[in-house]
Amino acid sequence: MHLPIVAHPDYSFPFPAGHRFPMDKFGLLQQRMRELGILEQHNLFQPTPCSAAELSVAHCYHYIQRFSIDALSDQELRRMGLPWSEGLRQRTFLAPNGTLLTAELALEYGVACHLAGGTHHAHYDFGSGFCIFNDLAYAARQLIHSGKTKRILIFDCDVHQGDGTARILEDDPEVFSCSIHCEKNFPHRKAISDLDVGLEKGLGDLAYLSIVKQTLLQAIELSQPDLVIYDAGVDVYANDPLGLINISLEGIRARDRSVIATCVQQQLPVATVIGGGYDKDQTALAMRHSIVVEEAAKLFGTH
Repeated sequence: MHLPIVAHPDYSFPFPAGHRFPMDKFGLLQQRMRELGILEQHNLFQPTPCSAAELSVAHCYHYIQRFSIDALSDQELRRMGLPWSEGLRQRTFLAPNGTLLTAELALEYGVACHLAGGTHHAHYDFGSGFCIFNDLAYAARQLIHSGKTKRILIFDCDVHQGDGTARILEDDPEVFSCSIHCEKNFPHRKAISDLDVGLEKGLGDLAYLSIVKQTLLQAIELSQPDLVIYDAGVDVYANDPLGLINISLEGIRARDRSVIATCVQQQLPVATVIGGGYDKDQTALAMRHSIVVEEAAKLFGTH
């Protein structure tokens, strides 16, 4: 068995040229995984769409319904940051189940990767920052409610704080939210995660990797999880237009290897999502997102 990978052809769809959100990156990432021989037909798992009732474990049913029928106000759409379309609706109901499926595969196989996910700015009743439904909170609650896990650690290394995740899960003692992010970056009004680490602008590889390693060990100690969901955002990259910290490609690779290896060594199942990453060169961006999957593939089956 190869590393289990979750993806869907509808994750990318025709999208307005020049929009800041790089919608093509999901299809390009799948293509790259196939070219590297990491994704083949036998280790590809495709999610089915989630229903409004299922999503309501993490979101307001009225909000879900209004998004579904394109009934959000102009102000709500501006805050969401994405133009409504049927393609957007389809992918938005698929991706949360993609993260749930990835987590279930991680529980079975030890490691699994989702070639999407990490929509951590989605709140209970509104979308924000290119995020509509919060796949992290949704997957965690579904797993807890189904009894498949008792304690989950969401370890979020996207450069932006996982404010929606923190707020949705603030009263869930079974789910521990940890966010390592650039302090002076979006969102301007931070939420309170179970563990927050705010990084200075311009931080480099050495300090960053030390902080990630120590914070992960601290979060594991505090949460005692039986599953880790790892948001491997690549907007920490030095040249990311929305990043503001100074991490190299080698630094991202070392981070992803360290996080997954730590989980494997501690016999903790780990499910990865790709999180944020922004670049007009979406092929280069897909290569950055592929790093976490490449490192997971190297470590898969080593425990």
